[in-house]
This record gives sequence, structure tokens and C-alpha cells, in this order.
Amino acid sequence: MGRRSDHGRDELRELILSTGQQVMAEGGYARFSAREVAKRVGYSVGTIMHIYGNVDLLVMAINSRTFALWAEWIEARLEGVKGRERIAVLVRGYFDFAACHANLWAAIYEHRVPEGLDMAERLVAERVRLTDIIRREVGSLLPDGGSDRVARLTSSLIATVHGHCAFALGGSFALMGEVAPLELAVARVMEVLQANCAALDA
Repeated sequence: MGRRSDHGRDELRELILSTGQQVMAEGGYARFSAREVAKRVGYSVGTIMHIYGNVDLLVMAINSRTFALWAEWIEARLEGVKGRERIAVLVRGYFDFAACHANLWAAIYEHRVPEGLDMAERLVAERVRLTDIIRREVGSLLPDGGSDRVARLTSSLIATVHGHCAFALGGSFALMGEVAPLELAVARVMEVLQANCAALDA
């Protein structure tokens, strides 16, 4: 029935996680189930619960891995890019990742972490890596690059880009007659950075 002796605990954890991410990528959060993951890995649902604790913890691990994938995606696109174009790459990278991995991207925002359920530090680290990259890039352009204000500005810029991206993918911009949502998002980000004295001339 299963392959319970085929993998050690760490191997099994990785197998469940990678398979779970594949299931999420194919069907999205609404159709995600531990039963489907169990079916594909050849173990029981009980085994998955023994390894991860519950479905929420498994989804949290999958979403954290998606953040890690996203961060690598962005870093790869920043290589060799200089000056203000790096900001445009960040915005474009947000849109491109969401479009290419729509179900994984959506699952990050569709899953609500239950109150009282703590997230492991390693998962938190995977999630904040993307924000740290953006904060690094924003901070490099501002005169007070290491200040708390930069952190708050970064959060606001991420929210701005996310809103534009969500409207674009969801069809809301099309209904408004907007045909270039990516360019619109880049323009808004540049305007905010310029208003905050960013060095955008390079």
C-alpha cells in the first residue's frame, strides 16, 4: 500500500513538501488536499499529519518554499542590472512570477494562518528573504537607507505593486480599460521613490 520504509524522516518531509507544492501549483489552494499529496507520495494521510502536524502547517511550509523560489527568481533577474532599472526589474519580477506561478502565488494570500499557530523560524526566514531583497534595493537609493522609514516605505511599495498585479491578473484593470498595468505599477513606484529623494538618475 505505502512505502513507509523507503524514506527516512527528513527524506519523507522533503518528498511531501515538494509533492505538496506540485499539487498546489496544479490546482491552487481551493483544491489542495493532503489526501491528494498522500496518494502521490504513496503514504497515508496519517503519515503526512505525523510529519507536518496538520494541513495548515503543511500549507505554511509550501508557501514559505514558494517565497524562497520567488526570491531566487528575483535575484537571478537582478544580476548585471544597474541603477534605477533594478527597481523596474523588481516590479516586473513580481508580475512575472505571479503570472508564471499563479496558483502558488495566490495560495500565499489565500491561506490564513490560524490564530495561535506559530510559524517555525526557518519558515519565517524563507518568507522575509524576498522582502529583504526589496528593502535592500530601495535602501540603496535613499539617503537614509538603513532607517525604519525605509522598512515602512518598502512595505508600502510592495502593497502598491501587489495591488496592481492582483488587479491585472484578476481582470479588474481590463474592465477599467487599462492595457499596461505593469508600466503603471513601475511609474507609481518611481514616483514614490522620487518623492522620497531616491537617487534615480543612474
